Amino acid sequence: MPCVISSPSSDSGKTTLSLLISCWAFSKGIKIQTFKVGPDYLDQQQLSSIGQPICRNLDIFLSGEDWVQENYLKHSMKCEFSLIEGAMGLFDGLGATAYSSTANVAKLLDTPIIFIVDARGQVASLLPIVRGFRDFDNELSIKGVIFNNVNSDRHKKLIKEVFKNEDIKIMGFLPSDSKITVKKANLGLISPLDSESRIDVDYFASFAEKNLDLVSLCNFLKSPTKKILNYLNIKDFKIDKKKPIAIVEDKIFHFQYPETKEFLNEIGIPLISWSIFNNEEIPQEASSLIIPGGFPEKYANHISESDKSLKSLREFRKKGFIYAECGGMMILGDLIKDEYGNNHKMSGILPFKSKKSKLSVGYRYIKGLKDTSIIKQNQSIRGHEFHYWEVERLSVECDLKKTENKNQLSSPWEIKSWETEFKNEGWSDKKLHASWIHLHLPSCPEAAKNFVDATQVDYS
Repeated sequence: MPCVISSPSSDSGKTTLSLLISCWAFSKGIKIQTFKVGPDYLDQQQLSSIGQPICRNLDIFLSGEDWVQENYLKHSMKCEFSLIEGAMGLFDGLGATAYSSTANVAKLLDTPIIFIVDARGQVASLLPIVRGFRDFDNELSIKGVIFNNVNSDRHKKLIKEVFKNEDIKIMGFLPSDSKITVKKANLGLISPLDSESRIDVDYFASFAEKNLDLVSLCNFLKSPTKKILNYLNIKDFKIDKKKPIAIVEDKIFHFQYPETKEFLNEIGIPLISWSIFNNEEIPQEASSLIIPGGFPEKYANHISESDKSLKSLREFRKKGFIYAECGGMMILGDLIKDEYGNNHKMSGILPFKSKKSKLSVGYRYIKGLKDTSIIKQNQSIRGHEFHYWEVERLSVECDLKKTENKNQLSSPWEIKSWETEFKNEGWSDKKLHASWIHLHLPSCPEAAKNFVDATQVDYS
C-alpha cells in the first residue's frame, strides 16, 4: 500500500524526502508514480523532472473525491511503486478546517502515513509532537517517522532513546545538506526549468541509501492492486480538427495541470506549442489560445522585447479565443511594473497595469455573473488563487461593475474565499477570458464543456 508523506507543518522536508525516494527508485530502475496533495504546480514539476512518470495533483476541493480516487488508482496501478506528497501540515485544509487536507486525502484513499519532522534544536520535545499527531485522529495511521536536520551521532542517539518505547518505527535521519535543499522563491520552489534548481539524481539516490531505512519504506510504496470499475466519463464533443489550440509552453509560462492537455487530446482537439520566451509568432493555424500562469514578472523585460510574440498576440485577439490564467493574464495588460519600479510594456489588449502587492492565496468559490466562455450565469465552480501581484485599471470607462453590454469587457464571475464575501473578478467578453483564478478543467465538467464549446466557434 502506498504511503502519504506528511509532517507537522510546511518546510519540514516533505518534498526533499519525496525526491530522495523517487531518485533512489529511478537509480534502481523502479518506476514510481508520485502525487502531490493540493493545487501546487512547482512541487509537482520537481517530482516530474527526474525521469519518473509525471507527478499528479490530488485535490479534493478542486476536483472532488471521485476524481481524486480514480486519478490516483488509474496512474498508480501503472507503476510498481507510488507515493503521495502531502501539503502544509497534516490537518491543514480549507480555511480553519481539515477539508481537502493531507489527512482528508489519506482517509479517502485509505493510505498509511510516513511522518517527517524537523528535529533541529529538539530531542525530548519531539515525542509529544509525534504522539499528538499520531493519536489525534484514530482513522489515520502514522506507520513511521523520519527526522530531518539531525547532524550528529549524538543527536541521533538521543532521539532513539526518547522513542525506544514508542510503537512507531524510525525510518531514517536526514542530516542538513545544501545539495539536497531545493531552492525557493516567492511562490514556493524554484521551477526545475531554471538550471539552478535541477536535481542531481545520482546524489539524491546515494543520499537516500545512506540515510533512510529503504527496506522498511518499500513496504509502504507498493502500488495498489484494486481495480477501477468506472473511469471518469468524457462527454461526447463535436470537435473540428481544423481548429487547433495553441498553448504557451516555455520557462515563463508553465503552471498547467498535465490532465488539461491529456483531456483535450482525448476529445480530439489538436494542440500546438507556442513560446513567448523564444519570441515566436502564434501559429497561423491556431483558432484558440491558452496562456497558463507563470512568472511574467521575472521575465518582464524579456517579454517586452519579444516584439514578434506581442504583435501576434494583438493580432490574434481580433480573430481567436484567448484563455489566460494568473500570470498569463498579466501579459494581456498594458504593462508590468516590476518590484524595482521599472515599467515593461506588454500586449496592451486589456486596460490595466500589473504591480507588486500582498500575497493572494487560497481556494476560491466561484459564481457566474453572466453567460461566458467558461461559466454560465449563476453556475458555481471552484478554483484557486496564488500571486503577489494586482491589476490597476487604466480607464474609468472599463469599470467592470458598470459595464452592461455583454459583448464588452466585464467580470465573468464573482469569487470568495473561506472567510470573505463575494467580489467581482476577472475580464471577459465573447472571445476572451482572463482571470487570477486557476481552474482544473478536466475535473469540472461544466467549465470544461463551456471552454471546449468556445474553442469551436468561428470568430473571424
